[in-house]
Amino acid sequence: MRKIFLLFSLTFFINSFGQTSTFDNLLKEHVNNKGIVNYKNLKKDEAKLDSYLSYLNKTSPQKKWTPSKTKAFWVNAYNAYTLKIILNNYPIKSILKIKEHKKDAWNISFAKVGGKTYTLNFIEHEILRKKFDDPKIHVAVNCASGSCPKLGNFAFTEANYETKTTELMKNFINDAKRNKISEKKVALSKIFEWFKDDFTKNGSLIDFLNTYSETKISKKATVNFLKYDWNLNGK
Repeated sequence: MRKIFLLFSLTFFINSFGQTSTFDNLLKEHVNNKGIVNYKNLKKDEAKLDSYLSYLNKTSPQKKWTPSKTKAFWVNAYNAYTLKIILNNYPIKSILKIKEHKKDAWNISFAKVGGKTYTLNFIEHEILRKKFDDPKIHVAVNCASGSCPKLGNFAFTEANYETKTTELMKNFINDAKRNKISEKKVALSKIFEWFKDDFTKNGSLIDFLNTYSETKISKKATVNFLKYDWNLNGK
């Protein structure tokens, strides 16, 4: 019995590693260092994406998994299904154009994980945000739009989740196209307005920004928010 269990565990590990590598390779092939997706070429590789989605449909996160492994799994699922819904409607200028039975892309039940069907909103808000006190989730999940934090050209894993999300947060906050920061004035992404509570659990919003900002921001700095660009993050 022990040998059977070990064999099953090893088989699952190899399959999981292989499928995550498939998604990782797709992102490396079709997403550049600025987070811009070549959807036209990705469409040609859609069968590989579908293979990864099939793996997700057959896989349920385990209670024994570490938080980093669980977050990596769900973030990858969110991003993979976001790419899928874009490809299902491609060519398209914005994810906001996607509608099904009067529901937008985030509220369509189509993301199959572990034999259950979810919406993107459920994965983000009811699983990732609700179960984990981790504001870096907001640079991990990607909404396929210009003002989103850039989509990383890699898959998340248990080993890289913390370092990669830290890198993405630093990149996002110091990206002048997404946040305009000076000592006395900041104009921020709407993400910091929409999800302010996530960023201020351990201090002020300025405190959070200063953890990652290359420019030291005064605690008395004025704070405004920028218009969000919903154009597709593609060529």
